[in-house]
Amino acid sequence: MAAKENIDSANGLVEVEKGVKIIPGGNTIITTIDKLVNWGRLSSIWPMTFGLACCAIEMMAAGSSHYDMDRFGILFRASPRQADCMIVAGTVTMKMAPIVRKVYDQMPVPRYVIAMGSCACSGGIFKTYSTVQGVDTFLPVDVYIPGCPPRPEALIHGIIKLQEKIRKEHFKWSRWS
Repeated sequence: MAAKENIDSANGLVEVEKGVKIIPGGNTIITTIDKLVNWGRLSSIWPMTFGLACCAIEMMAAGSSHYDMDRFGILFRASPRQADCMIVAGTVTMKMAPIVRKVYDQMPVPRYVIAMGSCACSGGIFKTYSTVQGVDTFLPVDVYIPGCPPRPEALIHGIIKLQEKIRKEHFKWSRWS
């Protein structure tokens, strides 16, 4: 069976998804600025990698050619000025927390945080005075990826969840938001 498309007979527009219409015969798409900006953002996430422990090895594996994260528009950046997402992978100590926060503050807005691994999410097995019990105590975390260490597939799933969150944002592209 052919895919059913919603054709508006009054003006000849074809609705391909809710809020996105195409003019047949031309290369013209009609949509809102929110959908256009969010599509650009979710299709080009550039994470700042902050590998602090064993979870960083799994993050590096996820960036390898076997998992091909380039298909999602993921380009790992080493500079916070070029990144829009921070992946905190591993145990954060009290000594390291201000440095992680400083790097986060250097990232341009809008910025997103992924906590990767049990240690980044909740402190893991380290219930000590020197370990931060979750990066959400000093950073606003958008996606939590549990596991010790989480598999590369889990990181890819977390990035897809972040893309879904970005897709639903409203008016975050403006300086007045």
